[in-house]
Order: sequence, then structure tokens, then C-alpha cells
Amino acid sequence: MEILAGRVLLRPADPDVTTAFYRDVLGLAVYREFPGGTVFFLGGGFLEVSGHAAEPAAERTGVALWMQVRDIAAAHKELADRGATIVREPRREPWGLEEMWLTDPDGVKIGIVEIPPEHPLRRDTRGE
Repeated sequence: MEILAGRVLLRPADPDVTTAFYRDVLGLAVYREFPGGTVFFLGGGFLEVSGHAAEPAAERTGVALWMQVRDIAAAHKELADRGATIVREPRREPWGLEEMWLTDPDGVKIGIVEIPPEHPLRRDTRGE
């Protein structure tokens, strides 16, 4: 099977509030808007906020989002200044990544990650 594109679909309790969060607080660029939803660029993929759910996503699923940034300290300041609910401040994890965690209006966990230059994820592991 060849995958040509993919996206994460969120069905929030309040689509307007959640769309505003991803657009205005996280600052994600809009890829496409359509009646009933918005699709955001998410690095090499997409995040679609559409539809409506009776209960918050955090109560329905174990989904978490992972977003890599170049500078976690700058991202932390920007998100704090925009009023994001930061549940864990940035810190170096035992596996070597700089991570912080926040939640969206439905309680979906969002990991913001910086990969330090010396980390193995920065190395080409394809043998090229």
C-alpha cells in the first residue's frame, strides 16, 4: 500500500473554540477551510478540526499530538504568552529529547519537542 498523504482528525466538543486554539494559540497555518471544518498544516502532515462530539476528545481517546520545533524555549515563551495551558514545562528527557506538554481545549495532550543536534534522530540512519 502506498500512502500519498495523511492527517489527524479531531472531533471537538466545541469546534469554534478548538479551531481558534490551533489557529491563534498554536499558530498553525490554515491549509484549507470548508463548511464544518478547518485543515491545518502540521509539519509533513495535516490536522483537521471538523464535526462535533458530545464529550471532550480526552475522555474518548488516548490520542496525543507530537510536534517538533526548532527552539523549544522560544516555543514555550510564545505559547505561554498566547495563554496555552502548559501542563509540563520544557525539560530534557532521559531519552535525550527536549519536551514540554500542553493541552488543547478538549484536553488532547500535545507534546512540543526539540531534537538536540547530538541526538540519534538527527543522524541519517539509512546508511546514505
